[in-house]
Amino acid sequence: MTVTAPLPRIIPVAEDAVLLEFSQQIDPQLAPVISAWAAAIRQQLGQRLTDLVPSYGSITVYYDLTSADFRLIISLLKTIPEKLSRQPAQRPGRLVELPVWYHPSVGPDLESLAHARGLSPDQVADIHSATTYQVYALGFSPGFGFMGLVDPAVATPRLERPRTLVPAGSVGIANRQTAVYPSLSPGGWQLIGRCPTPLFDEDNLALLTVGDRVRFIAVNRHRFVELGGDETPFEDTESPR
Repeated sequence: MTVTAPLPRIIPVAEDAVLLEFSQQIDPQLAPVISAWAAAIRQQLGQRLTDLVPSYGSITVYYDLTSADFRLIISLLKTIPEKLSRQPAQRPGRLVELPVWYHPSVGPDLESLAHARGLSPDQVADIHSATTYQVYALGFSPGFGFMGLVDPAVATPRLERPRTLVPAGSVGIANRQTAVYPSLSPGGWQLIGRCPTPLFDEDNLALLTVGDRVRFIAVNRHRFVELGGDETPFEDTESPR
């Protein structure tokens, strides 16, 4: 079995960067293709590469202007499909299990989301934790992994007004994406629970990488605290506009 490697659309986005666009839609079938391309780009460009940002349907390639120009980078990228077509398909990324305490005290949007979908909070937790999610991209803050696809039964839009402070470990949903906030930060995702597992630290950096698969494991309050979780209830101190 070999990797299918069509040439993506190549778009200049900066003096030292090009975007490889495979699709404008979220497609789980693209994840191994993008992972394979990312690995091949690192090998092909070598020290000419300064950064690589894979996402849902694209890869942004940053290169060193002192060692390459746009024409050279394009010519090198165009050789990748032939190389990939001769390589075996990559194995899927690691399976990472993340415990979650699904509860209104740490998931302030859990009850409203459940009510809007005609479900109970426990049913929302069951549906959210039943899916194995693909990590499509890292960004927003260090260690923040964009995952999908959330079951349509519990998919919900972002908040109309983002919160200025979302506690570390908060598990949120935004449309058909889900994520865990690695650190205290602003955020507009609808919060349904909290995870005790650190997603980022200065020594080990990000726990998740693009291509990983994630399963959320529902735990009770006792187990959550036992695993090091912070059970401090969420308090939205922002006054309404």
